[in-house]
Amino acid sequence: MENRLRVLRAERNWSQQDLADRLEVSRQSVNAIETGRYDPSLPLAFRIAELFDRPIEEIFVSPRRSSSKAV
Repeated sequence: MENRLRVLRAERNWSQQDLADRLEVSRQSVNAIETGRYDPSLPLAFRIAELFDRPIEEIFVSPRRSSSKAV
């Protein structure tokens, strides 16, 4: 799943560890989400959206939605 997590984090000058601390997850989890190797659970996705004060769909893009834009 594509996401804007790295961009949103960078806009706030937060390191991956800063974000991990705020979300109460490991830095490795943040890295895995940013690189698309791990899709967050729904509760974690909601916490991320609340932290950045954005709707989930502004942060995470489903693979079907991103592939339909290419058409």
